[in-house]
Amino acid sequence: MPQNAAAPGTFTPAQDHWAGHPKGSAAYNKILAGLAFAGVATFAQLYSTQAVLPLLAADLKVTAAEAALTISLATVGLAITVIPWSFLADRIGRVKAMAWGISAATILGLLVPLAPTFGALLALRLLEGMALGGIPAIAIAYLNEEVNRAHAAMAAGSYVAGTTLGGLAGRLVAGPAGELWGWRTAALAVSLLATVAAVLFLGLVPQAKGFTAAKAAGLRGAMATLLGHVRNPRLLALYIQAFLMMGGFVAVYNYLGFRLSAEPFTLPATLISLVFLAYLSGTFSSRWAGGLTARFGRRNVLLAGIVLMVAGLALTLTQLLALILAGLVIFTGGFFAAHSIGAGWTGSIATTGRAQASSLYNLAYYLGSSVIGWAGGLVFQSLGWTALAVAIMALACITAVTVAVVHPRGNDETARAATQGQAEAARP
Repeated sequence: MPQNAAAPGTFTPAQDHWAGHPKGSAAYNKILAGLAFAGVATFAQLYSTQAVLPLLAADLKVTAAEAALTISLATVGLAITVIPWSFLADRIGRVKAMAWGISAATILGLLVPLAPTFGALLALRLLEGMALGGIPAIAIAYLNEEVNRAHAAMAAGSYVAGTTLGGLAGRLVAGPAGELWGWRTAALAVSLLATVAAVLFLGLVPQAKGFTAAKAAGLRGAMATLLGHVRNPRLLALYIQAFLMMGGFVAVYNYLGFRLSAEPFTLPATLISLVFLAYLSGTFSSRWAGGLTARFGRRNVLLAGIVLMVAGLALTLTQLLALILAGLVIFTGGFFAAHSIGAGWTGSIATTGRAQASSLYNLAYYLGSSVIGWAGGLVFQSLGWTALAVAIMALACITAVTVAVVHPRGNDETARAATQGQAEAARP
């Protein structure tokens, strides 16, 4: 998009003096803590049924792929609303938009356990996802505007780490509760957890200082902003990465539970839910990856994350449970390392319309979750786990080639900025 083009959410001359909250300041810490709780509320709810998909399928008498629609429709809802939410946030403010979204999602989440039919359950999950669309893209835009640029990559990694804790917490709560009292009680328990996290987010997150409300751009202005981002090859490569990698990631977690509940493993739901402890590797790797950009650049760290994904997934092809679990840990760590770089890089590359650039990333991210996460079930049901894992490894290789070609070595300006910032942050 031309540098002089008007776009919503851009910085105005009045904002030029704002350098952002420095690392270690009270406001910086409140931002990261508040967004971490937003991540818990968002991703605990978004994937609340994933740990109990086999139980849900048995109770409602649906197939594995049909049960996975409770995940896919929630992520579809999020995907189709992230862009409208981003334009709304340009008008009313990042914090207010996130507050509206998280509040609506929490109310809908409390209604999910009451769904009388499978169709009603899918409808509620779709609406819940639409409400949650107000969090992910806006959070990254908010970070890039409120945190000192020198620490933006680290802050984005911290936010993604919070999202992994949210996803993990929801699954660990749902698994045991589902085995003891059924999937409805599991969904209720996750919704109550999300409610507490939402309240903490609302109480902690500070008001924006680096944002000025934009006038409505109109349909033509909005399309110009979005098309400008899509035509940027560097952003487009990151959108492709988000679509393919998130799709593969969700497919692995959707259907690994079915594999482990069947012969020769026959694990109960509580033990299967413990598989999601692998998310802790993502909590670590997302922050670690942000720090590594100072030495190696975003491009190289992102590619290394994809390599780890492929290596970890290869280990799941064995019949040894220990190797499968080790592979899942490596796969998960690699995914979140790559995702934290991609999400943060998007907001950094875009000099105008940052909320829209991040929204397009999230649109691709959750469309991949919806489409590939569901279609992977068809592969799994027809051809088995090996075929699914090999297909996801192929998607990872396509992603790596795309990123490597579009972001050639030595052309990472944002990495150099991050390097300078991390060096400053390391000083006593």
